[in-house]
Amino acid sequence: MVTDPIADFLTRIRNAQMAGHRLVEIPASNLKKRMTEILYDQGYILKYKFEDDNKQGLIKIALKYDPSTKQPAIRSLERVSRPGLRQYAKPAEIKRVINGLGVAILSTSKGVLTDKQAKAQNVGGEVLCYIS
Repeated sequence: MVTDPIADFLTRIRNAQMAGHRLVEIPASNLKKRMTEILYDQGYILKYKFEDDNKQGLIKIALKYDPSTKQPAIRSLERVSRPGLRQYAKPAEIKRVINGLGVAILSTSKGVLTDKQAKAQNVGGEVLCYIS
């Protein structure tokens, strides 16, 4: 049993990239599905597919690499709020990731949003992770 599913999600992506895999399979949840959609919208992954296996379901993610250097598109995945120490931020307190080049993913009352979307909607929430 996994105690922190979001950390498991990020670690599976990180490990697959370090091993040079093109595809990674992750057990699905609504939160992970929304995080995957944000990664795709921000251009960090090539494509994704949600599969239903009559249980929890699977998320298949095709990882994105630079064609010339073979470097992964995601340079770092950092878990911020964790089960032992939750991190919350008001709209004015949301930090910019790499001076605006990266993305923070937040869980808000309006759903799972990026830092820019949360600031635009003037909502704060739990800072799940930083991606750059």
